[in-house]
Amino acid sequence: MTGRTPARHSLRLYGRTTELAALAALADRVRSGRGAALVLAAEPGLGRTALLERAVRDTDAGTVLQVRAARAERDLSYSGVNSLLAGAPPQLDPPGEVPPACTSPTGLLDALRRGDAREPLLVCVDDAHLWDAASRAALGYAARRAGSLPAVGLLMSVAAHRADAADFAGLPVVRLGPLAEEAAATLVDELAEELTGGPADPDVRAAVLHEAMGNPALLFAVVRRLSAAQLAGHAPLPRPLADGAALVHVVGSRLDELPLATRQLLLLVAAAQEQDPDGAGADATLLMRAARAAGLDPAALDAAEAAGVTRSAGNRIRFDDPLLLRAVLSGAALSRRRAAHRLLAAVLGGERHRLPRLLHRALAADGPDPALAACLAAAADSPDVRATPLERSVAFGRAARLTPPGSARTSRLTAAAEHAWFAGDPGRARDLLAAGRQESAHDAVRGCAELVRGTLALHDGPVGDAYEILMLAAALLGPYDQERMLTARLGATEAAWSAGDVPACLVALGGAPRTAPAPGEESPTGERAHPELPARWRNVRQSAETVPDTAGPDGLGANPSPLSRTSSADSRAAAGSSPTEFRTPAAWAPGDRAERPGGDGDLFQDYRAGMLHALGARLDEARRPLRRVLDRAATDHDPARLVRAGVAALVLGNIAAACHVNARALAAARARNLVPLVPQILEHLAYAELRAGRHARARAHAEEGLRAAHRTGRRNSVAHHHAILALAASVEGDGEAVAAHAEAALAIAGPHGLAQAATLAEWARARADLGRGRAADAAARLGPLVRPGHRRGHFAVRMLAVPCYVEAAVLAGEPEDTATAVEEFAVWAAQGADPQAPAQLSRCRALLASAQETEALYEHALVRHELAGGDFERARTLLLYGKWLRRRRRLREARGRLRDALFAFERSGALLWAEQTRAELRATGGAGPREQQPGPLAGLTPQQLRIARCVADGATNREVALQLSVSPRTVDHHLRNVFALLGVRSRVELSRLVDQAEKNRPDP
Repeated sequence: MTGRTPARHSLRLYGRTTELAALAALADRVRSGRGAALVLAAEPGLGRTALLERAVRDTDAGTVLQVRAARAERDLSYSGVNSLLAGAPPQLDPPGEVPPACTSPTGLLDALRRGDAREPLLVCVDDAHLWDAASRAALGYAARRAGSLPAVGLLMSVAAHRADAADFAGLPVVRLGPLAEEAAATLVDELAEELTGGPADPDVRAAVLHEAMGNPALLFAVVRRLSAAQLAGHAPLPRPLADGAALVHVVGSRLDELPLATRQLLLLVAAAQEQDPDGAGADATLLMRAARAAGLDPAALDAAEAAGVTRSAGNRIRFDDPLLLRAVLSGAALSRRRAAHRLLAAVLGGERHRLPRLLHRALAADGPDPALAACLAAAADSPDVRATPLERSVAFGRAARLTPPGSARTSRLTAAAEHAWFAGDPGRARDLLAAGRQESAHDAVRGCAELVRGTLALHDGPVGDAYEILMLAAALLGPYDQERMLTARLGATEAAWSAGDVPACLVALGGAPRTAPAPGEESPTGERAHPELPARWRNVRQSAETVPDTAGPDGLGANPSPLSRTSSADSRAAAGSSPTEFRTPAAWAPGDRAERPGGDGDLFQDYRAGMLHALGARLDEARRPLRRVLDRAATDHDPARLVRAGVAALVLGNIAAACHVNARALAAARARNLVPLVPQILEHLAYAELRAGRHARARAHAEEGLRAAHRTGRRNSVAHHHAILALAASVEGDGEAVAAHAEAALAIAGPHGLAQAATLAEWARARADLGRGRAADAAARLGPLVRPGHRRGHFAVRMLAVPCYVEAAVLAGEPEDTATAVEEFAVWAAQGADPQAPAQLSRCRALLASAQETEALYEHALVRHELAGGDFERARTLLLYGKWLRRRRRLREARGRLRDALFAFERSGALLWAEQTRAELRATGGAGPREQQPGPLAGLTPQQLRIARCVADGATNREVALQLSVSPRTVDHHLRNVFALLGVRSRVELSRLVDQAEKNRPDP
């Protein structure tokens, strides 16, 4: 407790911008002579005390009266208020007077009113919920009347579950939640910097963030527990990262307040939820039976609910905070935990409870038990058992612990890892695979483990590594499991596709090298064949050519196979040994074999043949098999096969069908709760919507997909969603969003080798430059992507960027660099791979044509746009056509084209492009909407205004002349007049003036 004038000091906090703003507002109000009150509400470890300390340390005027509640005094009436007033400053207690004891609800308010209004006072009470009832009432009474107190601020912190209590009713409350991932990651790196002199290893950081769940105090505890070698990733991490001592230290105080019988019952609740801590909660009926069997009164749980430790909904009871569940389990002795599991197993009866009963028996076991392990694994794999992926993962993992070392143990660990991935917990999956790697196992079992490991790397790691792992898995599985061998190859195909590696795609699909283009020949994807495959692909050439024509796995998407099924397979540990028990988990296998008699094999072969033809420069031959894939989708309801059909539709150039089947895939995945498939299906759907010109829909799907990808730990999908969002923002004209999303995409795409995401992100940056009139910058970005060379963009994307490049290069005065790109684009457009391509090709040719040919080419482009649909691309052609007509002094015709372009851009939500069109329209003398200019710019002519804005953006006179299709001398003439009219003497002054005027411009 202190009553003092604090020294100025800074206490750094992370991710608390909103909360700090609330504290600053309170301080400003007190500093201005008014009274105010604020409640900081948070559960233990989230930083409510740190925020209160920050408020104290940042107080630069007046006096602070600070006290922390003492738990031992909460049964003494008015002990809290009197401990606060005992340290009161002189302005509350005049010299020579003994401060009167507070013995009434108004006592604290009366004491604060005796203060000197000229001296600001901040009263801080930490853990106010622990005060005695009378003091809490007096504090609340005073806080609700703080507005009547001159220059007095009341700041109190309380536990989140007590913020709604009657004592604090009616007070403004700031609730602290867990730290956001970015803020938590920054905190981890800061702590690691203190210990090791450098940031934490990325994998270690991810593991710490997952373990601490955004709780700052637990982050501190976990990081402080690790050695420098562990933080740097040079030594294995302890498991669990947050041990019982750390958890009890952070959140255990909430449990200490509860009666013994309640804490005993909480152990039963925690044990019942151990198999699925994030599920709906424990069955209340089961808990009541177990409590009575243990001689405990079920009513003892009421105290836990009253304290906010548990909550009930229907017939389910769950912990309010997952950290409390972990604290209860890790804080209990092993013997007590085993006894709780035995008790739960004893009261679970019937076939419906077979899996949880066996799991509780396994959790109660004190050593290896092969028979129990076999029964538990069989139940976890049974299609008749209803269970979440995490429940199956826990069951397989526990079965593995009861299994002696060998192939059976490794296979169960692999199955546990696979279900953990499906539950959206890649960290757990990797830990389980690492445990299995320490065992010796048969090649078939090792192949399954590598298949899961490769799938994890494919979605959350370098795709080059994923390719090698998945090809190894295919080699191991080949002699034993043809279906899984094909699954591994499809996954490797996706890895190679993401990396932009056509030869590797062909090898993985089983068609290299005989299906590859001849040396120097270019496929429809725009990739020239390599005269010689690299050695690592030559080594698998023979096996690649012998891929069997058997039923294949599900899963090719916007990349060829993003939804590869990685389910566990029957395999024998050795010749003549009994098979391991795990098969394709029926709970989530993407299709029922009974529904597809021979169909999957035909579907896979059609898909494979079509993609091999497409990658091998034979798109005409690819059409027939890919159309069969798309035709089968009409009666299919399997999400993985539907996404594969969506890929076929994109290759065929049927964008509308791609949108439709991907939307159906999303609905099917949600209906079946296929959590890991949702982020990538949304990626496919957003990309298809983007290709269709529906940018707002693409953004909505990508935003949802981004959240889903973060939740399930799929960083590669995160990168693709950021790239799609950058492209959507480049249409909408949000430059800051383009930069942020492109940077986020490239931050992952670079280390992980995601050439497709990187190309999309760079294209977005360039299109944003073009929309802002920075043609030279756009051309510089796009040139390396569309021209031959080692920096060439992804083979499936770079052709889409060619029209932007041609436009940018022509506007930048560099048309001679575009001839090769236009020639290649013409070949690609003739293949029918994109409905917009013929119109875009005519637009490109119009930009490069002689004056006699230009008009006919623009008119032809507009006809083709009418056939293809899509407002944005048509508007871009109209804008360029209108500019050309204006330069030819055909102002009336130009105005008509430009107005059409303006309205089309507005319908597309392309506001920056609309503004560019509006400026062109003004230059023709046309009266466009929203043309009134703010402040000093109102006196400029339309042409002067355009030049002023270009110069303010940093363009040179030559660049302005190229952009506006005038001579540099004309720009110089107008610029001198602009300087004179605005009274500025330098380009810097002009930039500041234009920027300020644009900021003051009224919103449309």
